[in-house]
Amino acid sequence: MKQKIAVTLDEDLISFLDKMAKGNRSDYINNLLTQQRKLILESEIIAALQEDLEDPNYQQEIKEWDIVVGDGIDAER
Repeated sequence: MKQKIAVTLDEDLISFLDKMAKGNRSDYINNLLTQQRKLILESEIIAALQEDLEDPNYQQEIKEWDIVVGDGIDAER
């Protein structure tokens, strides 16, 4: 769902926006924000994974689960 908002920009940014958007400011801004959100989410995921790598308790838990995964139980039965 889309929602209309009002945004105040500097004149030079409006000129840049018009040049880059090629007639559709909303789509251009939506695409920029989508890309930025994706970059931030990716960096947050990487930081969380790095934190997991450095956590000895978490690493021990992973080792214990790896043992269970390889115990020979066939999940299809």
